[in-house]
Amino acid sequence: MSGSAEEYDKMSEEERKAKDKADRAKEQAEQAALPYKWTQILGELDVHVPVPKGTRGKNLAVVIQKKKLSVGLKGSEDKILDGELCKEIKVEDSTWTLEDDVVLIHLEKLNQQWWENVLTHHPKLDTRKIEPADSKLSDLDGETRGMVEKMMFDNQQKQMGKPTSDELKKMEALKKFQAAHPEMDFSNAKIS
Repeated sequence: MSGSAEEYDKMSEEERKAKDKADRAKEQAEQAALPYKWTQILGELDVHVPVPKGTRGKNLAVVIQKKKLSVGLKGSEDKILDGELCKEIKVEDSTWTLEDDVVLIHLEKLNQQWWENVLTHHPKLDTRKIEPADSKLSDLDGETRGMVEKMMFDNQQKQMGKPTSDELKKMEALKKFQAAHPEMDFSNAKIS
């Protein structure tokens, strides 16, 4: 069942919880079926790609480009993974290594934002439901954490076409000012 945001808003708290749980279970099943595991924080992403036992680094063909990633074995047409990255990365800061039959790929995101998936053709995560715990938000100091939470809030608001926290503050301040000065006409006022 794929519901729109409007449908979701009409649901009761219980229905939302059930839908979120079902969506999460579906997401986890889709992610588990991928030929790799991945984790992310706002600015970076790690991909763990299992390779056949005994594979050596020199046997691997790993391509990391601004918007492309592929991992395969030299001499084999079949790639373990191959496709367009969800968003752009900083190539010079991204690396790969081979450890215990797993290729560890570290990608530095070009912009600090949540990715829905690693490769565009793979199942997506609902980035609005990312738990800050996954991002080690708890490790950040109060000020940085507040900044990151504000960025996440503003990002969500923008995606939904709603005002950001700064815009909300300006609107609130204007409302208070209007209430304090009923004699003034604000009908043509523009918030900038």
